[in-house]
Amino acid sequence: MLEPTRTTERYARGLVAAVAAVAALVLAANAGPAEAADPESDHRTTTPVAEAEAEAVR
Repeated sequence: MLEPTRTTERYARGLVAAVAAVAALVLAANAGPAEAADPESDHRTTTPVAEAEAEAVR
């Protein structure tokens, strides 16, 4: 049969788990999107609405 854990062990495990969780959150918060290789280039993936409407009228 398992012997009961001491109160100190339970608090220590809880503290270690809390520190690990905070470390994971800090690391996740600092992880950001990578910078583009050429920040000057403007690669549009969509057509602005004004240009699309002008093309439709032609």
